[in-house]
Amino acid sequence: MDKKVVEAESEGIDWGGRGAAEGEVSKKSKTLSKNVHTCLPYPLTDPVKCSLIKGDYLYFHYGCDGHDDRGWGCGYRTVQTMASWLCHNWFPLKDKRRPPPSLLEIQEALVAMGDKPGSFSSSREWIGTFEASLVLDYFYDVPCKLVHVRGGGAELEQVAVGELHQHFEKHGSPVMMGGDRDNSSKGILGVCTGDSGSYLLVVDPHYYGCQLERTELQGRGWVAWKRVSSLDQSSFYNLCMPQTAPPKMNIN
Repeated sequence: MDKKVVEAESEGIDWGGRGAAEGEVSKKSKTLSKNVHTCLPYPLTDPVKCSLIKGDYLYFHYGCDGHDDRGWGCGYRTVQTMASWLCHNWFPLKDKRRPPPSLLEIQEALVAMGDKPGSFSSSREWIGTFEASLVLDYFYDVPCKLVHVRGGGAELEQVAVGELHQHFEKHGSPVMMGGDRDNSSKGILGVCTGDSGSYLLVVDPHYYGCQLERTELQGRGWVAWKRVSSLDQSSFYNLCMPQTAPPKMNIN
């Protein structure tokens, strides 16, 4: 495999509109793109270390199920992307898969767990990494490691980058990243480090519109390598890391 190119299969999958709250599904929005980071060149010509997601996933984003969640649903969409990875890899047999929960199902689960009041269901309140960890454990029985990174370039480079390298090498699952000043949810699919600094492979759930091909998503920057130093240096960040490892995958 070419060291400078991430290679894997890319295809569209119709999940039958799964994920729409209150039955709001657009026929044009039912097909979800798979493995949208594939064939994206590494950000460094001579990286010291690159660690990437292992396995298949689907790209969930604003409105992908016909439900307009712009302005509040980015955390939910990142959770759905993470859940799709669990469907394909942690539960690889189709008859054992639990499709990614809908926006409403996520809200109802948080209410059922006692994390949110009843008024949270059918609301437009956002969720963060802590709620993401609860949801993935609730639906898939997969615990998550939460890592808090204080603001500042040194912390991001020393703590977040190290944790991400370790996570992708051991578990290979997508990671959710969010913060306080920078409170936009991000899906993290990889990390690449060189002598001049590190980059994160970000899949951005904020895209809204008709389904795009992988190459167009990459060309528009919805799936891209982002330099760690370009993140808000005054914001703290939290990482939600599903604790899965290939030797423990359910193949029965």
